[in-house]
Amino acid sequence: MKIITIDATNIDQEHICCAIGNDKQNQNRAQSKKAWMKERFKDGLVFKRFDERGKIFIEYMPIEKVWKPICGKNYMVINCLWVSGQFKGKGLSTQLLNECIEDAKSKKMDGIAVVSSSKVRPYLTDKKFYIKHNFEVVDSAPPYFELLALKFNKNANNPTFSENAKKGTCSNKNGFTITYSNQCPFMEEYVGRLSEVLKNKKIPFETQKLENYQEAQQIGSPFGTLGIYFQGEFKTHELMSENKFEKFIEELLK
Repeated sequence: MKIITIDATNIDQEHICCAIGNDKQNQNRAQSKKAWMKERFKDGLVFKRFDERGKIFIEYMPIEKVWKPICGKNYMVINCLWVSGQFKGKGLSTQLLNECIEDAKSKKMDGIAVVSSSKVRPYLTDKKFYIKHNFEVVDSAPPYFELLALKFNKNANNPTFSENAKKGTCSNKNGFTITYSNQCPFMEEYVGRLSEVLKNKKIPFETQKLENYQEAQQIGSPFGTLGIYFQGEFKTHELMSENKFEKFIEELLK
């Protein structure tokens, strides 16, 4: 296997790992992600994957234009590092991480940052992987997020979560608020499904689709791609099925 880079020259011909089915639903998912990526390449987005049909990729971009509420200068931020299924246990995650490290060093950056969590959570790479590769926890945000950094320049300031991320709140205090972006190909579809659940239960809610990095850097969800709030307080970043979301609602309303 070899690592290939997806960029403006080949994105229309290559798959982007997350949604790789040939059915119409997955094609629509992939197109939403690709449209998002095409607009981000000018901001320094990098997407690398192994030349296999599977979820084995890394995505990263400069901190100044990352779609997360993180503050700092001259760091690369890993959006997603995903190695799944049959590809696990072969050192592929380390190879992908090394691609990011070498790229960041070649661009004279001060280090790499990544959002993880105090305990293993869905959609977040286990922080033990990063600790193993000499990352250190440099900041935290409620209820469970941690910001890790691998510094090349020991004199550089650490990246931090924004004040909004540390508050973990949003302006709407009435029912649910869901913020999301097409950085993940599943978000638009699943946020629609969650919205239908709330409609059927007659629970007030509002959704906010993030349209640019400036908006994403102002939200209270350190995950960036998705934030689910209740009564103005951040509750989870986890994308859920309708059934799981209904149980989640029941627990909140007890």
